[in-house]
Amino acid sequence: MSAYSDPFQEARRNTGVMKCPFHGEDITMILRHEDVRRAAKDWQTYSSDAPFRVPIPSEEEVRTMRQLPIETDPPDHTDYRAIVEPFFQRPKEPAMIAQVEALIGEMLDAAMKRNSIEVVHDFALPIQSRALTMLLNTDPAEAETWIGWGIHVFKVTGGEFKKGSVLEDYLMRKFDEAEAAPGADFFSALTQAEFRGRRLTREECMGFANLAFAGGRDTVILTIACALGHLAEHPEDLEYLREDPRRITLASEEFFRVFMPLTHIGRVCPADTEVHGAQIKAGERISLCWSSANFDETVFPEPHEVRLDRKPNPHLSFGFGTHLCLGAPHARLILRTLLRLCCERIKRIEILEKVERVEHEALFDRTLGYDTLLARFLPL
Repeated sequence: MSAYSDPFQEARRNTGVMKCPFHGEDITMILRHEDVRRAAKDWQTYSSDAPFRVPIPSEEEVRTMRQLPIETDPPDHTDYRAIVEPFFQRPKEPAMIAQVEALIGEMLDAAMKRNSIEVVHDFALPIQSRALTMLLNTDPAEAETWIGWGIHVFKVTGGEFKKGSVLEDYLMRKFDEAEAAPGADFFSALTQAEFRGRRLTREECMGFANLAFAGGRDTVILTIACALGHLAEHPEDLEYLREDPRRITLASEEFFRVFMPLTHIGRVCPADTEVHGAQIKAGERISLCWSSANFDETVFPEPHEVRLDRKPNPHLSFGFGTHLCLGAPHARLILRTLLRLCCERIKRIEILEKVERVEHEALFDRTLGYDTLLARFLPL
């Protein structure tokens, strides 16, 4: 069985949309690549100015503030995004590139010394958490707290954190510390930042930080695990990359296309709208189904094949239009560095045990990645 699936193929071909209930709310999913791109650019028809309602399912129960800048439309979005953009460009700087390379190198060396390692929780989660301290320019020790939260920042075994969650309590404390003794970190920058001539409110600071932790957490973790799982099951692909590491750039984009962690994202229609015959009433939501668009056979020949030399590859794994993912340079740096160091140090990866991750919804099950992946890394 593959570590990914495309449950939207039939609906994408036949109608281009699919209406599916999510927690009691019927949402029309837009499935075709061209339609998703067009809708992503049309913020007047499909608005993000909807606190708690951009994620699906909605997050009223797990946070108390609007996430910034994702839950805004232009021109507010443009001005909010400019505040944090410098931090999210740090992965292009030589110093951070070197830090990420050292981190992943250490993690691979440690993994090779063990008979086995659980990739999701004991490899991908620490890499994501420690790399995030580099991105946010915080004390590296903070990563241990974030690792302790586990994979899903809003969820724990047996249920969800409610309002006043561990994350919100943590962020409030960090902003209190930053106001008392500002430094060069992300939290301090937000406490000092201005939006149109005024300081950010605490709620706005929390909105930025909440997204920084929620947005790039399980996405990066899943992508790392999926890429390593693929190389384990297709050792010829590891050899293909080893033969010419220049192939890694295209290969990483193909991994991002196939292993799209986020099925879809919500938009609210301010006025009555029609999408391929589906009637959307004012105030109702649609979803931009990135994962379906990434398998649209009219754009990607043989979309269910993992082609490491796929070019062009206009995947939508980092969104499209105004809301293009701020964390894309960070994710690309991590995956490309991981692939290069695997080529240099790993002979092959053996899967010892796996539990595939399945997203269960009323009208579809989507397999993507692993809940657990026990593997052995054999050195060159």
